[in-house]
Amino acid sequence: MPKTAKLALEDGTVFTGEHFGAAGEVDGEVCFNTSMTGYQEILTDPSYHGQIVAMTYPEIGNYGVNEEDVESWKPHPAGFIVREQSRRVSNFRASGTLDDYLRAAGIVAIEGIDTRALVRRLRIHGAMRGVLSTDDLDDARLVAKAKACPGLVGRDLVREVVPKEPISWVEPLSPWLGPERERRAAAKKDSSPHVVALDYGMKWNIGRHLFGMGCRVTVLPGTATADDVLALQPDGVFLSNGPGDPEPLDYAQRCIRGVLGKKPVFGICLGHQLLALACGARTYKLKFGHRGANQPVLRCATNRVEITTQNHGFAVDADALPPDLEVTHLNLNDDTVEGIRHRSAPAFSVQYHPEASSGPHDSHYLFDQFREMLV
Repeated sequence: MPKTAKLALEDGTVFTGEHFGAAGEVDGEVCFNTSMTGYQEILTDPSYHGQIVAMTYPEIGNYGVNEEDVESWKPHPAGFIVREQSRRVSNFRASGTLDDYLRAAGIVAIEGIDTRALVRRLRIHGAMRGVLSTDDLDDARLVAKAKACPGLVGRDLVREVVPKEPISWVEPLSPWLGPERERRAAAKKDSSPHVVALDYGMKWNIGRHLFGMGCRVTVLPGTATADDVLALQPDGVFLSNGPGDPEPLDYAQRCIRGVLGKKPVFGICLGHQLLALACGARTYKLKFGHRGANQPVLRCATNRVEITTQNHGFAVDADALPPDLEVTHLNLNDDTVEGIRHRSAPAFSVQYHPEASSGPHDSHYLFDQFREMLV
């Protein structure tokens, strides 16, 4: 018989459902993702560290899990929420079920709650701290624990997910990309520019794209200094995605300032926010963030719309941009800043995920744009 699990929010709301995955009790900021597919990529994205992730699509797990569709070495969310987990797996690549995958990874999960009601509450009142438990089922105690949860603001979560040692990235793009993969292979030249990727919680598909466009890629922990980066004599520097609040990451901002103007720089997600902060901008916490594979973004230079994959709870303040930065992309849902470019230094960044695994491929051109800067 299924075991009862409860999700309690800091505002006093409690949802009761059934447990799957690992048993236990976890806390974190409760957020939601609107993607219909890609749950394994979402689970293995280090940017979700410290969060309890709710999926808005009603059935999750129908194609199982496999060894290819991962974005890091393990699942990272504190907990996982679905309306219904699929108990039948149907995919020729599947090597197991979502339930078994979460249990092996120690991720506490809940199903059977009204995820529509949960998401409406988060949209109306904003992201909230929460507790997900299969152990303590007392509503009052769980709400008190949710209120005591530290949340995301002011915490350095990057240090909890960065790699311990530098690595040389050699994994190519997936063969499932087909013509896209062949196009990138054909575009390779004899020269192999060297890119140093600063890993603040980098999705592996970013490394695959950088390697796939003909670059030698060295991945450094996001705690590296500018001297560490420049000692490797790179042709360009990449700033990765990662979890949490960018403002406490003063070491990352110092590093970026140390390489800015000396090497071309390209940032994604947290890397975008850190580039902005390093240049004197400000960031702020969004009401409930942008997470999903269907976010419309305007590319200002061409007035064309890109459908993008996103996962962030903080944004760059458009009203506090220094003169050195200009906005290149805007979110069409709420006009938040989705891309910036430095006016004099070879540096640009976007808030969304052009590597899009899984998700649309509208923004792959950004990797080509970075590649052209590596001369």
